[in-house]
Amino acid sequence: MAPPPPPSPPPVPTLPFDESLLSYGSAPSASIPRDHLVGFWRWLAAQPPGALERAQQDADLLFRRVGITFNVYGDEAGAERLIPFDLIPRVLSGSEWARLEDGLRQRVQALNAFLEDVYCEGGRIIQAGLIPAELIYQNAQYRPEIAGINLPHKVWSHISGIDIVRAGEGEFFVLEDNLRVPSGVSYMIEDRRVMMRLFPELFSQYAVAPVEHYPDLLLEHLRSVAPQGVDDPTVVILTPGVLNSAYFEHAYLAQQMGVELVEGSDLFVTDGRVFSKTTRGPQRIDVIYRRIDDDFLDPLVFRSDSALGVAGLVSVFRSGRVSICNAIGTGIADDKAVYPFVPDMIRFYLDQDPILRNVPTYLCRRPSDLSYVLANLKDLVVKETHGAGGYGMLIGPAASAAEIEVFRGRILAAPETYIAQPTLALSTCPTMVAEGIAPRHVDLRPFVLSGRETSIVPGGLTRVALKKNSLVVNSSQGGGTKDTWVLHDA
Repeated sequence: MAPPPPPSPPPVPTLPFDESLLSYGSAPSASIPRDHLVGFWRWLAAQPPGALERAQQDADLLFRRVGITFNVYGDEAGAERLIPFDLIPRVLSGSEWARLEDGLRQRVQALNAFLEDVYCEGGRIIQAGLIPAELIYQNAQYRPEIAGINLPHKVWSHISGIDIVRAGEGEFFVLEDNLRVPSGVSYMIEDRRVMMRLFPELFSQYAVAPVEHYPDLLLEHLRSVAPQGVDDPTVVILTPGVLNSAYFEHAYLAQQMGVELVEGSDLFVTDGRVFSKTTRGPQRIDVIYRRIDDDFLDPLVFRSDSALGVAGLVSVFRSGRVSICNAIGTGIADDKAVYPFVPDMIRFYLDQDPILRNVPTYLCRRPSDLSYVLANLKDLVVKETHGAGGYGMLIGPAASAAEIEVFRGRILAAPETYIAQPTLALSTCPTMVAEGIAPRHVDLRPFVLSGRETSIVPGGLTRVALKKNSLVVNSSQGGGTKDTWVLHDA
């Protein structure tokens, strides 16, 4: 008697949206999970009523216990907020991540080469006619005070946060480079810890690349750029203080790395070196991971009214007796008006074609681009070149006629301070919202560590726009975060 045929596998649930669990496109097949996540979607669809909601409540409680909050500048209540967290992870295959990682390494290498060039090598890329000189040397973020400095391994941006979006048929684009004081890595780590605590069975079923070792990697890279001749460097994190919106992250990373969290008043300069005040007497400081903008670092060189920095710090930095991460002056490389030229940097410094594409960008400083932007405001996203946190933006398709006209006036008053980009058909990811599981737009911020070597923790911080149809993922504008999985391909 022939054995009975093996049972058929259960049908694959169909889905009403398209991101990382799914294939791409607008055809009906776009509602089918991609092969490596069929099992995960079956698990998700099989959860009993109320299970995910209870897990979400547990997650919120865990975040409150850790104290993972942020402040919103200008909030009249002045209260710390719990950053929204979504239980459904953003998932990338190993092959997808491999291409992303190659592109990230290439991009950050070129950006560091650009900074070394414009500060120390005479601006070869400017002499080659690839970038207008005034865009760099008349930029408010250019710091002539540190021109000619000799940095360990010629690294300027030690911690780079590169914002990635996905559009069209799944192609990755770089939306923005963050090279001054990029934040968000604490959420990446805690999102993973909460997911592992709530759903340990998923991590035994799937080979998810770890992220928890990021603080160890960060400390290793910071130590690798210590001043020459220092074998056992002392590292500190310099914070503006408890009122800063990212103070939780400053304290969190200090605790995770086992280094001191200091404010400007804790440090002083004497005999050409930086010291910290301790109960045991002065402690020499060799590496400062600063979370303070350039303008506030040294009142003798930059803003004289700053109480956040350390008088004389720039002089010690120039002498090579203290390392500052990220280096002073990195702001010119993440200026939104310089962003369109990064592909040219990659070709010029590395003699390679860019692996990751830019979003097409219009510079309002150019008369032809300005004319196009003003004629098409209702279809474009317009950003301030120095803007951050989702502020100073116009999202044309979502703006009223009155809002567009107000922004038109701002652009005409100072066109050199604005860029514009088309509204891409950004990918979405399944997200828990009040009405159930629904599509919401996401981006991804991987963190690239540069020192003696370059390291990237697989994945990064996925930010999600929790408001329906919103493209703004910033936490200050109502966005949340997700755990990001990179799966080892079978």
